[in-house]
Amino acid sequence: MSTEDRLEKDLSNSRDAGHTHAEFQEDTLRRIQTAGSFVITPEIFEKMYLTPPNKVKGDLRLKFANPTPLGLTGFVIALTPLCCALMGWRGAGGGGAAEIGPYYWFGGVLQLIAGVLEFFLGNTFPFVVLTSFGGFFLSFATTLTPSFNATAAYGTDVEQFHATFGFFPLFMGLLCVFYFICSLRTNIVFATIFFFLVAALGLLTAGHWQIAQGHVDLAANINIAAGAIAFVSALGGWYLLLSQLLEALDFPIQLPVGDLSGFIQSRSQRMAKKDPSQLV
Repeated sequence: MSTEDRLEKDLSNSRDAGHTHAEFQEDTLRRIQTAGSFVITPEIFEKMYLTPPNKVKGDLRLKFANPTPLGLTGFVIALTPLCCALMGWRGAGGGGAAEIGPYYWFGGVLQLIAGVLEFFLGNTFPFVVLTSFGGFFLSFATTLTPSFNATAAYGTDVEQFHATFGFFPLFMGLLCVFYFICSLRTNIVFATIFFFLVAALGLLTAGHWQIAQGHVDLAANINIAAGAIAFVSALGGWYLLLSQLLEALDFPIQLPVGDLSGFIQSRSQRMAKKDPSQLV
């Protein structure tokens, strides 16, 4: 009997065999086969999709490619040049305005496409993360686009623009706090990305508000620190991207990401221990 036949049999008979929902889910997910190439364990599933294993209706994961590396590609190509500009490498500056193209197409469009594809695969967490970061980079690029009149609307009152715009990275940082908490059920590298993004966005907020107060030199130093901290997140993204590509090609060399899927026990696992009859 082929692997796919065994999987179909498991899907139809596991509940009738007296297994709990948690046992059924774990056994099934240990046998999921992607693109006909290899059978993935829960650890590999989390590494590839950046979400703990979950059971969804249908077999889209068996038919279509994994969109997560595409989203990571957009993330790192947009974020890394921005970090370099904030740190002033090779004389770069201007808030990274010269990189507006990558912000639109890599940071915005690529992440939105990947996020929508995650939606169809039933991967809620990466869907929300990728689409929200796509929106972030599109919003940032829009602000830098003269035709949208974001800065010109304030005329010579540059301080008021920065006082107002500072709320954007502030609340994006709050969103990343939520993502960091949720990522503690994925892997160490993914969680590290959010941890440093929270710090970087907080510093960017401080930089804008320091400009609003007239402390331009202090704001410049804060932006350098923000770029350096965000660069750590970018490096984490590059590492995670390479690890996923190596995994997708069944490469003989694999990069560990520090699986955390069992670090915080899922609600269904706790319910199974307390009262298996509550599971449906």
